[in-house]
Amino acid sequence: MAETETKNALEFALLAAGGAVEMGALKRMLGAETGAKQIREAAEQLREEWRGRSMDIVETAGGFQFVSRPEYAQFLRALAPVKPPRLSRPLMEVLAIIAYRQPATRGDIEKIRGVAVSSSQLAFLEECGWVEEVGRRQTPGRPVLYSTTKTFLDDLGLLSLDDLPVPPEPEAPPEAESENDNNNETGGDAEDDNDGDDDDESNNER
Repeated sequence: MAETETKNALEFALLAAGGAVEMGALKRMLGAETGAKQIREAAEQLREEWRGRSMDIVETAGGFQFVSRPEYAQFLRALAPVKPPRLSRPLMEVLAIIAYRQPATRGDIEKIRGVAVSSSQLAFLEECGWVEEVGRRQTPGRPVLYSTTKTFLDDLGLLSLDDLPVPPEPEAPPEAESENDNNNETGGDAEDDNDGDDDDESNNER
């Protein structure tokens, strides 16, 4: 298939699909002679052609898809006022722990957060399509293991979990700083005591 024809067919497929199209499906559509390299090259050409317009082409875990640019989100909301699911801080914490520690059990999450995780929280994340059960840990009780899904990556515009931002390093606990301050004060007192001993020795020599 000619380069231009491949690009036009890819554009048609992505516009008609209205969502992510997997690489395997695109290969079947374009023919066996068209490989992943040619498809990515065609997608890059389309991306250049659509630059400065309202849409962009991205590759996520679910495949290639057209997405609206952030600056046009207000018009999309006015056209289809569908409210996306809002996550509370506890839900965000649960989702983040699963994303970075997967597969994770409810016990793993509770150990990190220090509070209980309700069944409704996990059920909500499953309903959103961001989390799924992937098995059971072979330990007493055989707790359920949770991992994130392709939908989670697609909604974040990520190709793989490796594209997740690096979490910040945890800050040193305040107790450690206080302990160092106490040690410094103790050291200073010890030096003062030694100075006093030196003065006593000098007086005795006199």
